[in-house]
Amino acid sequence: MVTLNKKVVLIPGGNGGLGQAVVPAFVQAGARVVSVGRGSSTSPAQGWVSMEADVTDEQDVQRLVDEVVQKEGRVDVLINLVGGFASGRALETESSLWQRMLTLNLTAAFLLSKAVIPGMMARRSGRIIHVAARSVVEPFPGAFAYIVSKSGLVAMVRTLAMELTGSGITVTGVLPGTMDTPANRENMPESDPSTWTKPESVAQTLLLLASNEADQINGAIVPIGP
Repeated sequence: MVTLNKKVVLIPGGNGGLGQAVVPAFVQAGARVVSVGRGSSTSPAQGWVSMEADVTDEQDVQRLVDEVVQKEGRVDVLINLVGGFASGRALETESSLWQRMLTLNLTAAFLLSKAVIPGMMARRSGRIIHVAARSVVEPFPGAFAYIVSKSGLVAMVRTLAMELTGSGITVTGVLPGTMDTPANRENMPESDPSTWTKPESVAQTLLLLASNEADQINGAIVPIGP
């Protein structure tokens, strides 16, 4: 079993469908978890702390990271679960939808990474892990802005990993297929969820990438699911 020995783990998007599997898994592994969402509150009885932030706003992201460092002393691991999906082919995609997908799936990841890196560099230790999507390597028509924005996230992971080589910080990503969450079951009632990616499998992969055992895994993009 992977243990995280009280590492401070920041999980933006932790109150979403995937976060319901990821946050408890990290708590069980011994991490000190800060789950981030909108409209959140502190919940120490659950074994983690929940904080509120707009992760698409640079000033609010910096405020969030500063508060976590003030309360917990540092950020050892960033697990970015923030993202959004929208359907539509290229010619059907309004510029407002295009911007929303870029903001949720790419800009937020950039702002969060940029905010935690200085502290990690000072300690010469850190893990940054982003959740992209299987459709980056297996694209399909009808989700143009979503797939392009998630592809940009993968490019960011690989480029940032190269830039931080030798710093003690690793940057990785995962590519889950369609995940078996309540929202997806509701939105796709005709699909077979037995063929979908289990959130628990994603959580276990994230745990491994966040652990000391993964200190030589940098720039990897890991597919997850059947």
